[in-house]
Amino acid sequence: MKPVIWWIRRDLRINDNAALRAALETGAPVLPVFILDPVLLNSHSRNGGACVAHPRQSFLFDGLRRLRTELESRGSALVVRHGQPLAVLQALIQESQASTIFAEEDYSPYARRRDAAIAAALPLELVMGVTIQHPAVIHKADGSPYTVFTPFSRAWKKLPLPGLHIWQAPQRLPAPPALDSVPIPQADPVPGFPAGEREAQRRLDSFISEGINGYANGRNQLALHGTSVLSPYLRFGMLSAHQAWAAACKALAQAETPEARRGIETWINELIWREFYNAILYHFPDVLKHAFRPAMRNIVWRNAPDDLHAWQSGHTGYPVVDAAMRQLLHTGWMHNRGRMIAASFLVKDLLIHWQAGERWFMQRLVDGDPAANNGGWQWTAGVGTDAAPYFRIFNPTLQSKKFDPQGAYIRRWVPELAQVPDKFIHEPWLMPQDAQQASGCQIGKDYPLPIVDHPQARQRTLDAYKRAKASYDKQQENL
Repeated sequence: MKPVIWWIRRDLRINDNAALRAALETGAPVLPVFILDPVLLNSHSRNGGACVAHPRQSFLFDGLRRLRTELESRGSALVVRHGQPLAVLQALIQESQASTIFAEEDYSPYARRRDAAIAAALPLELVMGVTIQHPAVIHKADGSPYTVFTPFSRAWKKLPLPGLHIWQAPQRLPAPPALDSVPIPQADPVPGFPAGEREAQRRLDSFISEGINGYANGRNQLALHGTSVLSPYLRFGMLSAHQAWAAACKALAQAETPEARRGIETWINELIWREFYNAILYHFPDVLKHAFRPAMRNIVWRNAPDDLHAWQSGHTGYPVVDAAMRQLLHTGWMHNRGRMIAASFLVKDLLIHWQAGERWFMQRLVDGDPAANNGGWQWTAGVGTDAAPYFRIFNPTLQSKKFDPQGAYIRRWVPELAQVPDKFIHEPWLMPQDAQQASGCQIGKDYPLPIVDHPQARQRTLDAYKRAKASYDKQQENL
């Protein structure tokens, strides 16, 4: 019997894997394949002339090694090839005589173009697995896609949902044809993020049993471990969105208090936000090129490379912003509240184009995902679907006092401020000289003065957005 190919892309797991399940159901030998696509695996991105390695690659390669070990323990193997996917798959079909290629459908513009070209030339069967609901099935009565989250979420919840059962792969998999495989590239594991399905399951179980009940309140406290930290595992499919949702639904059925129910429902809502941004990218792929809202495409942004570098390196003089940015630099991850604060500061305080921040996050984040990253940046900038109003501008000092009241998060990531008294931790530039000497932190020397005055920056941003909107409105009148 001719074998079939299981083409692994963003589904580095064995269980609850629709593509593997479909391949096994043919009864044929299954050939697991991962393609090192040079378009996706460009190992360095340039920023200011410096090469910056992708933490996501290290995480991916670690995940591939763990997947290979899991496959081998079940009598299978992983074939890794490097090259343009169509050419690689054509060669594999010739070598193996495979009859069909099974893969999880992906929704990025590149993935859709790639898959369309392959489907035109080869027997490619796409199955759903990146999301719980397919983006195409969630639409208004007139067939148009939703661009506001709340009605999208209502429609999402009304659709038939998959069951709570999680498909388990057999302990023994059919032996694949013996084919040549290139080595998985070497890369150091990402500290704090061991890759693989087993770690993803451990983290999910821990969060469901210990963290999800208090998620509604805990998720915003920067110094607490109040979030699931599952995003890298969802990004590469080491955990399926369906499995995360099913675990939350089971917890909701057993919740005993209103606080627990609220925490679980809030986390499920975050999973639906992930579905929403995938749907936006599916229906409006040009959001990766420009603002979703036409009125916000002609904002006059500042060209301020020194300010951009200060933001990237965590030296803006605003402690909470700097703590968030240094957490990103050191770990490849950032607390979600920190992401909002840091993003707002770049766009609304420094008036630097949101796409500069979007690019930097994609270069540094171990969980960087085009749909969620673009959606989050456009939301914060007030230029996207269901975006925060452009006049809603975070005050970084107030955000700091509210979400890191004792300054524990700041002190962890900005050690220059470790001995600063609580009274000044959020505004160290207000420290008198004797307090600076006592804390061993000379402002302007050991830690920078604020690079911008927030009230003045806020007004500058409001003026820039108002001018852009007025210009667009005038253009529309003249049409």
